Amino acid sequence: MSAEAEPSGHARVAADAATRGLDIEIFPRPAAGSLVEAAALMGIEPSDIVKSLVVKRSDGSFLFALVPGGRSIAWPKLRAVVGVNKLKMPTADVALDATGYERGTITPLGSTTAWPVFADEGIRGRKVAMGAGEHGYSMFVSGDDLIAAFDATVADISVPE
Repeated sequence: MSAEAEPSGHARVAADAATRGLDIEIFPRPAAGSLVEAAALMGIEPSDIVKSLVVKRSDGSFLFALVPGGRSIAWPKLRAVVGVNKLKMPTADVALDATGYERGTITPLGSTTAWPVFADEGIRGRKVAMGAGEHGYSMFVSGDDLIAAFDATVADISVPE
């Protein structure tokens, strides 16, 4: 199969969401220079943007950590919830190999491997924006529906940046 025949990142996201019965809205979005600028472009608060971070375990497997904008992973908290002593952020090329998405576009939806999802409790009860698998696109989704669609583990896994 040639690269041209493979579905685009946002098409993979849409197909996976449909399979899961997850209602999403994918839309084109201009590039932004900051979290605040990105939120303003979408008419939302910075905390309504969720970062999908791929995290590597010491056994070579991965997980997704979903963290609200303006917050970062609290490594001791995430390690405790996952039940491991060591986690780390992989290099950009390793993240691409693990998910099929480039940094800045990563989402559990349509990932080439279905890694477990750990969501910060701050995404509950709100509509959130997140990457849609391809530069220039974002999506809106209910945080609660996203958590349910992945049977995500929800916990306090972040700290203010």
